[in-house]
Amino acid sequence: MDIWIAIGVTAAGCYAVKLIGLLVPARVLERPRVQRLAALLPVALLAALTAQQTFADGRALVLDARAAGLAAATVALLLRAPFLLVVAAAVAVTAGVRAMAG
Repeated sequence: MDIWIAIGVTAAGCYAVKLIGLLVPARVLERPRVQRLAALLPVALLAALTAQQTFADGRALVLDARAAGLAAATVALLLRAPFLLVVAAAVAVTAGVRAMAG
């Protein structure tokens, strides 16, 4: 039963956040600072999620094959590779490091 309470609270919270977003006046959304924040916030959240998924294992920081895959993806991005090639490079390097590590 506790899981259903958590699901209900989460659903209500998501609905409330969506509703609050719809109630924000248009004049607030037209401010340059708000527009700049709206453009940069998804990038910051994605970077934080990537870092957490790459370098965390529960409550411990780790440096394993995922970090090598992220490094390969970074190099591919710096070389302006297409997105699918970036993903393929990350997958290949991660798999290679895991295979070598045993």
